[in-house]
Amino acid sequence: MAVDPDCIFCKIVAGELPSRRVDEDERTIAFMDISPATRGHALVIPRAHARDLMEVDPEDLRAAAVAAKRLAERMLRRLGADGVNLINSCGAEAWQTVFHFHIHVIPRYAGDPLKLPWVPAPGRPDQIAQAARELQGP
Repeated sequence: MAVDPDCIFCKIVAGELPSRRVDEDERTIAFMDISPATRGHALVIPRAHARDLMEVDPEDLRAAAVAAKRLAERMLRRLGADGVNLINSCGAEAWQTVFHFHIHVIPRYAGDPLKLPWVPAPGRPDQIAQAARELQGP
């Protein structure tokens, strides 16, 4: 499996950096975004390193899409979200800031103030932890 020793997402996969994991399978991991756009914002990444959409293995891309759908369904049921945005940014000009392929799974709520693109800012750890507890497990 490809790994980049300088990649923060590879370090999360390896357990070297903390994360609030909410879903995982043999090819993917989903964890809470520490700069959430809305309550419950999470990321889905392949375990294998790929810089972006142009480099991701097709099977990892498929697995990430399936994992994102699974998590989006959970957000609708458990967080009371009214909708979900799936976002992938490919390249710095498209707002990619971490160069390990990932899909943002952003729950949307009626009347939420989010305008895309959002400007990431640190979230409240207690709110992130609570949303993580609600999203964990099948």
